[in-house]
Amino acid sequence: MAAKTDTPNCVIGDGSIFDGRFSVNGSILIEGKFTGDIRTDDHLIVGPSGKVRTDIVARRVTVAGTLIGNIAASEEVTLLHTGKVLGNITTPKLIVEPGVITEGRVTITSGQSEDAKKIIEDSFGPAPDEAFTTVARERKRSREKDREEPVK
Repeated sequence: MAAKTDTPNCVIGDGSIFDGRFSVNGSILIEGKFTGDIRTDDHLIVGPSGKVRTDIVARRVTVAGTLIGNIAASEEVTLLHTGKVLGNITTPKLIVEPGVITEGRVTITSGQSEDAKKIIEDSFGPAPDEAFTTVARERKRSREKDREEPVK
């Protein structure tokens, strides 16, 4: 889960229930049940017994429990083998262990601030139908030109 030197600043322990808005300066470990809004400038860890229903905004996120909500991580997301996520994930780096259960959209940004879809489309070049249309137009013009020229 967290590195041995990564001691959380805040813990919502197993058996605890929190419902509301939570903003943490530092890392947080959730082993209990959490619903509401949560933000941290550091590492958010949903432990194996953690059950979380919220959208997460953090630098790093590790999920070993259950999360219903979206994740926006500025550095990385790690889904451990016991993790279950129902929601979208946006991050520059995604680590997924075998055994994870997830449903949602994943956007890996590689640290780019631009829209990922635009970067990929620009990298691909013209759409196949546009390229096909251009070739088809050129062939049609060539055939028309051949028809216009008198046979010698």
